[in-house]
Amino acid sequence: MSDNSASSLFFSAAVNHQSPSIQDSIIDSLIAAEPHHSPLPDYLLRCQRRSVNLTHRQDSINWILNAHLHHRFQPITAILSVNYLDRFLSSSSASLLGNNGWAFQLLSVACLSLAAKMEEPDVPLLLDLQVLESPFIFEPKSVQRMELLVMAKLNWRLRSVTPFDFIYYFIFKLLPSSRTNELHFHSKCSDLIIKTIRVIDFLGFRPSVIAAAAVISAAGEGVDVPESYYEKVNKEMVRSCHQLMEEYLVDTCPSAVHKVRKQWRPDQPPPSPDGVLDAAATCVSCDTRSDNLLFVPTTPSGDDDREAKRLKFSVQEEQP
Repeated sequence: MSDNSASSLFFSAAVNHQSPSIQDSIIDSLIAAEPHHSPLPDYLLRCQRRSVNLTHRQDSINWILNAHLHHRFQPITAILSVNYLDRFLSSSSASLLGNNGWAFQLLSVACLSLAAKMEEPDVPLLLDLQVLESPFIFEPKSVQRMELLVMAKLNWRLRSVTPFDFIYYFIFKLLPSSRTNELHFHSKCSDLIIKTIRVIDFLGFRPSVIAAAAVISAAGEGVDVPESYYEKVNKEMVRSCHQLMEEYLVDTCPSAVHKVRKQWRPDQPPPSPDGVLDAAATCVSCDTRSDNLLFVPTTPSGDDDREAKRLKFSVQEEQP
């Protein structure tokens, strides 16, 4: 299957007019699994209190998005990579990675590699995965050891539940008569979902809530949202998430080429996946959160830069 199996299953069930109970059971099982595939509940608070190094985290996300764009991976791969990153950070002590930029970079490479192995038909070699400009280049053995550490911290739960698993469900709930334009609309929703990974406030929302809010946001102002739309999700949480999207992702993203329009028109072609990811990878105005944390790039210069590129790091043994 392409983007993810759950969305495809729901799409097939809906298109083939199968029993609504089958459709509901799929969504119910996904919602029940959300807590097992999300960062720990206190992770957002730890980020807000700076217990997690947010500069290194943002550097990691920037690298993942740019590498993701370079290799033309699917949107789900970017979401999975950051999901692995945040779940790892949420379950690890601050001393595990410390303030070492190279350790966060190694974690980024491992998370993107694992996500690509889960979703992509063609996965680059580990050295080829690191083709983008970076102060650190890691030997494949070092990346593989970090992959094992990440998988152990995630309890080997790599088939994560993401907002993409719920997109088709909420599209059919909100726009049941617009099935012919569904793929166009899906691209606009994907745009919003990709952008959420740059704003830490969205860590406070479950994937199903982010999907529900993205569909409403992509539909534009004045869309009539029926009460049945909130059957599986908390209405107030969806409204809060939607408000955050409008504030951060729709109105304040001038550098995004494929910015979501206030009113979606079915006759418009959808933005390409490359365009969606390019906007997410280059939009500096999205590198922020509610208290205006700004992205600070880490770029060594001169002899230090050239020397750093020659270094090969090995992951130190970690005690459980």
